[in-house]
Amino acid sequence: MAKSDVKVLGSWPSPFVMRARIALNIKSVNYEYFEERLREGKSELLLKSNPVHKKIPVLIHGDKPICESLVIVQYIDETWSSGPSILPSDPYERATARFWAAYLDEKWFPSIRTIGMAQGEDARKAAIAQVEEGLVLLEEAFGKCSKGKRFFGGDQIGYLDIAFGCFLAWLRVTEKMSGIKLLSEANTPALLNWADRFCSDAAVKDVMPDTEKLAEFGKMVIAKMRGAAPPK
Repeated sequence: MAKSDVKVLGSWPSPFVMRARIALNIKSVNYEYFEERLREGKSELLLKSNPVHKKIPVLIHGDKPICESLVIVQYIDETWSSGPSILPSDPYERATARFWAAYLDEKWFPSIRTIGMAQGEDARKAAIAQVEEGLVLLEEAFGKCSKGKRFFGGDQIGYLDIAFGCFLAWLRVTEKMSGIKLLSEANTPALLNWADRFCSDAAVKDVMPDTEKLAEFGKMVIAKMRGAAPPK
């Protein structure tokens, strides 16, 4: 397939964009990546490709746009079926992976963002506790899903690895900015080792944002959001 037949519209700090790029890398699909400069305004291509949500990522396959990161990962898995499987073949395992992916998006990652935005020490401690509680649950889930193998998906990166692993850069930034250790040998040893394996994988390492660069971006976003918040 020609390189121009597959495009990804994204922005480098976005963990959700990483999902699409990792899935394409796993399947060895050549694609063109278009960096959206969102602070300068959304491109016409983005607005045309995702008129409902008007957000990244968008996968464009030929002239067909596919939106929402987990939908994109599933589309990639089904379309390039000759490559390594991303979703589990067993229906129960597939449902379990989707359950935890939804948990990550709906509850766990929002609590990560709350740490940086927390006003006051009590709010900060509550946000940290929620993140840590989630990591303990995910540590248990890793043991069940991996069945003693290297990844949630078994011997290789799968759907839940992608869903969770895309947040590792922001987790590291949160640790750096907050002076806390969220993934630790004491509380989450399996996840700690999994994170190292995930980040060093060939499908991941070239699209994982640099921690220092992402931290600077995060500081800018937090300052902007706090400046826009109404006084209490």
